[in-house]
Amino acid sequence: MKILLTTANDYPHLGGLSTHMTTLKAGLESRGHEVDILSFTDVPKKTQYLTARGPSFVLNKVSKGVGYHWTLKRRRDFLVKLIEANKHKGYHIINAQDAFATLASLKSGLPVVSTVHGYLTREGISRGAVAEGSKSAEEMFRAEVLSFKGTRAVITVDTRIKDYVKEVAGVDGHMIKNFIDVEGFKPETERRSEYREKYGFGEDEKIFFVPRRLTAKNGVTYPIRSLPAVLEEHPEAKVVFAGTGEALEEMKRLIDEHNLHDNVKLLGAVDHSVMKEYYALSDVVLVPSVHSAGVEEATSISALEAMGSGVPLIACAVGGLKEIVDHGVDGLLVPDQDVEALSEAMIELLDNPDYGQTLAGRARQKIVDEYSHFAAAEKFEKIYKDAY
Repeated sequence: MKILLTTANDYPHLGGLSTHMTTLKAGLESRGHEVDILSFTDVPKKTQYLTARGPSFVLNKVSKGVGYHWTLKRRRDFLVKLIEANKHKGYHIINAQDAFATLASLKSGLPVVSTVHGYLTREGISRGAVAEGSKSAEEMFRAEVLSFKGTRAVITVDTRIKDYVKEVAGVDGHMIKNFIDVEGFKPETERRSEYREKYGFGEDEKIFFVPRRLTAKNGVTYPIRSLPAVLEEHPEAKVVFAGTGEALEEMKRLIDEHNLHDNVKLLGAVDHSVMKEYYALSDVVLVPSVHSAGVEEATSISALEAMGSGVPLIACAVGGLKEIVDHGVDGLLVPDQDVEALSEAMIELLDNPDYGQTLAGRARQKIVDEYSHFAAAEKFEKIYKDAY
């Protein structure tokens, strides 16, 4: 089949959706399909800023959320034109990756399947992009529902999102959990010293790696809050964050408040192509997601990549993380927003590295058995053929 993946977001970008698209494309191509991707990035940069990004910034100054909704609609409109300009390539089906990409793709008249990665409106409210109860929030929610109802099939990445689609739109979706490239993310702990030297980390440091966008639902302030108790037992501990986002200033405030400048490193944006090296140099990976404005973590790609890379994982027991991690078997789960519980789990894995490696070994096997991009691509292929 000739398959087109579409998104109203930028591609590539730092985040799970972009990783999902890249990995799905590779899996589908391994099965002999032709796969293209169209995104807002394909719009000339000058046009992006003059007609979408610039006006959005100004409108948000007037009323919170108006600009955010504006840019989503402009992105949809540009995507409509991009798809029309590429229809001559003879695509059999479009797999849209977000609500506004779905609405744009439906305009093409081609069969459309929609993958739902989260809760568009709730997530906008959670990170402060749109005001709860506002006209913009209401219109965004209506767009979500229309996208669910208009497509030939809905795919969700966890059971909660599947239930959400059913609740708000009456549509029964197909649940395919997120997945990773199991060949790209595999244990490389034997190269730990090499990567630590490459990125300037000490051999004796105990590194907790947090590969998370710096946003409210990802709970990124909690490793900082938990670190002082860990340092009492392990003064060589360090928390390393890879990501950007609106929570950065709050994180910096907490670092100042607890005088953690020597024990917290903020890397900023890290290209996904080198993320596996950071997993390899780490002692433990943290995925400290929390409940935020009705939003829960889906099947976290960061958690899957950590498990696939053979690094012990501590995650919060929310959303899809509870489906991925079997507590005490292949990782540790702690209650979200519980500073003390997170500290205790961090200390436990530093005190008992052999236990951590046992968890990590089982996690790697689970990923190979259940979360391979090859197996996921086969499931997507079946849905595409049924929808076509």
